[in-house]
Amino acid sequence: MDVEDNSLVNKLTLLFVFDKMGMPITEKTLLEMCASRNNWVNYMESIECLGELVSAGFIMKTTNDRSDYYIITTSGRECLDSFFTRIPASKRAEIADFIKENRMTYKRSQEYFRGYYKNDDGSYTVHLKILDPTRTTMELKLNVANRAVAKAVYNKWDSSAAEVYSIIYEKLID
Repeated sequence: MDVEDNSLVNKLTLLFVFDKMGMPITEKTLLEMCASRNNWVNYMESIECLGELVSAGFIMKTTNDRSDYYIITTSGRECLDSFFTRIPASKRAEIADFIKENRMTYKRSQEYFRGYYKNDDGSYTVHLKILDPTRTTMELKLNVANRAVAKAVYNKWDSSAAEVYSIIYEKLID
């Protein structure tokens, strides 16, 4: 396969990943999936192809207060529909299986922010957020007695964020 064909397959692979994810994703998430955890497209080629796909209008970039997000456009889907067979069937199956198994993990890692810091009085503040690509859905700051409690809250956030949001929403809105 020559360089041009390889570049086309790499771009189609990225479009396929965006299509299968079905949600805006960060460059970090894309690189983690395509280059770090899997060997679908190498790191440097992923960055180059992403830029070219944005320039061509196949991927759209949006920015919120925290990150840049990318999502496939209608033109990107049309391109993928026309040429997806250029991606080897085994690679398409591998990508589809991986995304099916890991989509929610990536979604949570992009949507749930957590951090903590020590206050002047020795207590700690735990900062928790639920984000979507365009805005902050919920933000909490909890003052806790010590680092151990701050760390415990920090560690539980990813698995508890949706439930915490649901409880607060029901109590305040309904």
